[in-house]
Amino acid sequence: MNNIRKWINNANVSRFRFWVQILTFILFVYGSYFLIHIGQNLPTFACPYNPGSPGTCFLISVQHQMHTPFSSLFSWRGLGFLTSLGSFVLFFVLFNKAWCGFMCPLGTIQDWITKLRNRLGIRFSNYDERSFKRLSWIKYVLLVLLFLIPLAIANSFFGLPKVSHNMMSPFCQICPARIILPLFSGDTSQMFINFTNTTTIVMSSLAILVLALFFVGSFVKKRFFCFFCPMSALQYLFSRIGILRLTKVGDKCTRCGNCSRVCDMGILSIAEDITSVNVVTDNCMMCFKCVEACPEEGCLDVKVFNFKIFSSTEEGFFKRYNPDGDSKELPPLNSKK
Repeated sequence: MNNIRKWINNANVSRFRFWVQILTFILFVYGSYFLIHIGQNLPTFACPYNPGSPGTCFLISVQHQMHTPFSSLFSWRGLGFLTSLGSFVLFFVLFNKAWCGFMCPLGTIQDWITKLRNRLGIRFSNYDERSFKRLSWIKYVLLVLLFLIPLAIANSFFGLPKVSHNMMSPFCQICPARIILPLFSGDTSQMFINFTNTTTIVMSSLAILVLALFFVGSFVKKRFFCFFCPMSALQYLFSRIGILRLTKVGDKCTRCGNCSRVCDMGILSIAEDITSVNVVTDNCMMCFKCVEACPEEGCLDVKVFNFKIFSSTEEGFFKRYNPDGDSKELPPLNSKK
């Protein structure tokens, strides 16, 4: 048992993550071509606008379910929403925010952009860390609007006019996945501006703008879109009940800063906070790079319940980060993410 634990703690989890991302990307983008059907309640970002999708993203189903009068929310229709929400929550009880780091197709594409930029030798641009922290609240605004706008189609808030039916799934209309993922199947039908009416013109134009920001932002900041993703916000609301956990023993931390230096999201609290046991924040995607880069024995742990499945060790650190060998090097302390 000790040999197995040692082998896991010395393993290159990032390499394992790379292959998981490849396999899940193929599943979520091309699954239907292999006659695979996942269903509509799992948070797969299996975009229904993609012809190869094996299922339906939970966010579009919840927007459609919110398009109902208040009276119906407390009927069988409301029970149906709670049932689908329950299956969604169960998914995150099992995987927590590791969905973001290991399985999200949009996250995978952003990681590919980072690899491309590294190969081209293009450096990351400097940015104000406080600015990104201020911007990260946008995902919560989008999450609230994702629920309220469809409700406003069937209900009047404070006597205001009802929202147009063309806003039935507002986030999906601007989500970059709606345009990007079909492209991998050769489908360009989503790359257009809809001139049907004023609402469709605005929303389809906004979608093109968000798409441009997705690609430009990914060259400015690793995992740029993850700062604004409402799925990430929704996951974080249930992260405390997840059985997969990322924990820290503050007494063992020397504040060397390795963990924050390798973090694609640039999270500083992982290095600076020595009091919290649970170190998963709303921007964390549980990629476990921080555990790989920590040289302190048992300072950072990945657990299922209280059972450790991957821990930081000095031996594992030097096997993965060895400037004199074949292993990767840590970025310099003043690097920009």
